[in-house]
Amino acid sequence: MGEEVEAQEFSRADRTRHREKVRRNLDVFARMLREARFDTDDPMTGLEVELNLVDDVGDPAFKNAEALAAIADPSFQTELGQFNIEINVAPARLREQGLTTFEASLRRSLNTAEAESADVGAHMVMIGILPTLAPGHMDLSSLSANPRYKLLSEQILAARGEDITIAIDGPERLRTTSDSIVPEAACTSTQFHVQTSPDDFADYWNASQAIASVQVALGANAPYLLGKELWRETRIPLFEQATDTRSEELKAQGVRPRVWFGERWITSVFDLFEENVRFFPALLPVTDDEDPLEVLERGDTPTLPELRLHNGTIYRWNRPVYDISRGIPHLRVENRVLAAGPTVADTIANAAFYFGLVRALAESERPLWSQMSFSAAEENFHTAARQGIDAQIYWPGVGQVRATELVLRRLLPMAREGLEAWGASGEEIDRLLGIIEQRCLTGVNGAEWFVRRMHARRSDLERWDALRATLRDYRERMHSNEPVHTWD
Repeated sequence: MGEEVEAQEFSRADRTRHREKVRRNLDVFARMLREARFDTDDPMTGLEVELNLVDDVGDPAFKNAEALAAIADPSFQTELGQFNIEINVAPARLREQGLTTFEASLRRSLNTAEAESADVGAHMVMIGILPTLAPGHMDLSSLSANPRYKLLSEQILAARGEDITIAIDGPERLRTTSDSIVPEAACTSTQFHVQTSPDDFADYWNASQAIASVQVALGANAPYLLGKELWRETRIPLFEQATDTRSEELKAQGVRPRVWFGERWITSVFDLFEENVRFFPALLPVTDDEDPLEVLERGDTPTLPELRLHNGTIYRWNRPVYDISRGIPHLRVENRVLAAGPTVADTIANAAFYFGLVRALAESERPLWSQMSFSAAEENFHTAARQGIDAQIYWPGVGQVRATELVLRRLLPMAREGLEAWGASGEEIDRLLGIIEQRCLTGVNGAEWFVRRMHARRSDLERWDALRATLRDYRERMHSNEPVHTWD
């Protein structure tokens, strides 16, 4: 969510006042877009990674407060569950060896954090869903102490009016309910940020939507939830269901979910913020004293706090971000589709593939999204989440094709062109896209490795013991920083 919110109750008057203020923010934002008050000269890229904490045997360690105190680094922050933390890596420019900088910074930070947090009995794991989470861990007491998380949980449950239902069918079947949003905490992701101008934002967002399925197929890393083998990227359906404010009746009426792929290609960043205001009631109707129009007219930059907080409670897989740096506003696409891990090398390879491919597509003379329906992109996304690296998706001019074949034949050369346009070095491009190429050739990503390892243990160990043993193997290899396709 990102914004600090104190525990409180909201009246009907609070909600009315907040709605009016959000709309005022939106009007000012529209004026800012027209007047081009944005930082667009030298775009930055960014990276965030959410991590799980485990004890020595591989069970969840509910110690994020202790771990953060031991790490004592402001780049590490709390997350929704007590078994989660997040690291924010400093933004970088790809033309300045940014990918190498990301990798070195993330690796160094994780090594230091692991050494410090181990002293309090918590070890870092980069994986989309912690496989050893058990039903007994899905309790309100598992939420982090920050009051915004409890408040958000209360508001989602109040809007829904009933317990949250989780129902996922894969190789095995899961049915469970929760009286809080703790299941959302099971989802840990990697988030890529790409800064763009207002004029180019729509192209970068549309391109990100179009390639989301390919990213998920190659990077799937969440095959188990509550002891069940489900989708290769179970994070996708789990997150969609764990924050769903709709009752069954509202779903039947076509009310839009808060975890949302979207429903159309866009022509402006304004389209997304306007949809947020038009379609979604506020979960956290906190109203600030800032008058955004007054701030704008005196020549300063409005923070638009209500619009940003509201945007933070609508969980698009590619989310628009309005932010301010050194007093100058800028826009970013926040790409949220990938799980964490398995290694730093894999994570930065995923980043290189995304940054390169999204730029190549955004700057293409004939946009991909003009050749492809939005519904096809959404169907591809869920197919890739279900099937992982074996997914067959639809692609314009090709038809149904294996995602790995599509990447090898068409998308890797495009990603290379995009990275060259960013100014990435040849050595970075060869090494990182080489990891993506080998992942496609071997057919092994994080999810595939974990499932194969579990199946090999099936006859020897009870399910939970096998999950713990496999997670310990995973964690050991994670720290080697050898890409997952080389693990066996």
